[in-house]
Amino acid sequence: MNPQLFIAFVIVAFSLAATPGLDWAYTISAGLRQRSFVPAVAGLCSGYLVHTALMVVGLAALLAGVPGLLGWLTIAGAGYLLWLGVGTMRSWRGASFAADDAVGQSPTQLRTFLQGMGTSGINPKGLLFFLALVPQFVSPQASLPVPVQSGVLGLTFVLLAGLIYTVVALTARRLLQSRPGAARGVTLASGIIMMGLGAVLLGEQVLPLLR
Repeated sequence: MNPQLFIAFVIVAFSLAATPGLDWAYTISAGLRQRSFVPAVAGLCSGYLVHTALMVVGLAALLAGVPGLLGWLTIAGAGYLLWLGVGTMRSWRGASFAADDAVGQSPTQLRTFLQGMGTSGINPKGLLFFLALVPQFVSPQASLPVPVQSGVLGLTFVLLAGLIYTVVALTARRLLQSRPGAARGVTLASGIIMMGLGAVLLGEQVLPLLR
């Protein structure tokens, strides 16, 4: 691979993953409701692995090129975020990093994993990220085939995202473990963020139809 392009991609990917957003909100809120944040981080990364696989086999470009399909995916993703945000807001009163408080009221680890996978996997913006950004850092003149380069770049982003989300969760745990009031506030804010993003995505698709 072209080393300059790879380094440039690492910088861009790190900057994007390190920007607070929906993934951060889900990682922190899931950690507040469970003993471990690992299922949430693993789920988010698995969703991006799906995008990477789609990109490598060329399905991402095909899906983006089908008229109307991306819009319906966006509506489905918006509905999912609204549902996830409502569930997060309903649990804000019991949010805590204390293990004793988390037992018996948090979702199962499998459910947390699947919700995380859905959060990143069903997000059309994630699909467009891999479709629009990754090809800019692929060199046709490199010795590796283009699909292999795309896969390496996609996996690099997954690894960086997993590392950053883990640091975010550990930092939040340290800061909020002894502050139950702040933990509940962060959970409530995370739910509002999810619902807000879902509403924005839904509005982007529905408002043009109403006009």
